[in-house]
Amino acid sequence: MNKTASETAAFLRAVSSRIPFSSMVEFVVAPPFTALESARATLGPSSPLQLGAQDMFWENQGAYTGEISPPMLKEFGCRYVILGHSERRRLLGERDEWIEKKIRAALAHDLRPIVCIGESATEREEGRTENVVRHQLSACMGNLSPQDMEALVLAYEPIWAIGTGKAATVEQAADAHQTIRQFVAERWSPHVASMIRILYGGSVTPDNIGGFLQSKQIDGALIGGACLHVESFVTIAAIAHSVAEQK
Repeated sequence: MNKTASETAAFLRAVSSRIPFSSMVEFVVAPPFTALESARATLGPSSPLQLGAQDMFWENQGAYTGEISPPMLKEFGCRYVILGHSERRRLLGERDEWIEKKIRAALAHDLRPIVCIGESATEREEGRTENVVRHQLSACMGNLSPQDMEALVLAYEPIWAIGTGKAATVEQAADAHQTIRQFVAERWSPHVASMIRILYGGSVTPDNIGGFLQSKQIDGALIGGACLHVESFVTIAAIAHSVAEQK
């Protein structure tokens, strides 16, 4: 919940001309619902930045006061939508079955879901990280087809690292990503596991993004606070482009 419509427009004007075009890296911004139209107008059709939303409801229309539907997001030009973020799970009581409905609705409307999973500090301390992420994958996505899974992006976001300044180490993140990919291979197929993109999120900064992206297990990043500032955003984008060229 950051940036008004006018603040979003000013921010995107400042960064869009400094983001490299690349066939190897995708850049997506997900402003608040109230700033989506402003973002679309500012970016225009030729921007290297794609547009995403932070959430959505699973019905197309109806008596769901305060909710936003897939067709509404499509009209704004969104291509991606973040689903199951831990803040929504923790603060707003989102349940796994709701997230599954949202995933199915997004796919039905050609919106690519970025589905968040991750463990709490207590769960990690108790050695339950693997069980937690496998349960979340099964509960939110277990009924999806292999074709549906290939269309998803997964984001491993350990709850204890989000907004705390305490990022996972590259080794911790890579281990979790490997666990996720192994489960996808077991539940769906090795092909799906090789195709699906898995992002790391949680206190990512310009200082640590390079280490995460250099890992063979980590395909990208879902970044919060560090992308609210122009220079930080541009620096992270440049590092991502450089790492992609090296890979």
